Amino acid sequence: MNWETHRKILMRDPEVRKAWEETRLEYEIAKALILARAKKSLTQAQLAKKLKTKQSVISRVESGKSTPSLSFLKRLASVLGTSLSVQFK
Repeated sequence: MNWETHRKILMRDPEVRKAWEETRLEYEIAKALILARAKKSLTQAQLAKKLKTKQSVISRVESGKSTPSLSFLKRLASVLGTSLSVQFK
């Protein structure tokens, strides 16, 4: 079974769907950070050094355990040479 099929099965459960919706923002931020960091071929430690922070901070954001501030996201975009976009859907 692939991930997409498994995810669809999981989302049938109202409790799982509610938990997903409550953590969706953290997941999207984590995913975007991991992809942007990988695109630049940076380790968490290298990115942390560029941001003048600790590797553990990057790890917490990438694991979805922390929701970064807007100022952190702006600094992150600058260091990664990308732009920051926020949308309301």
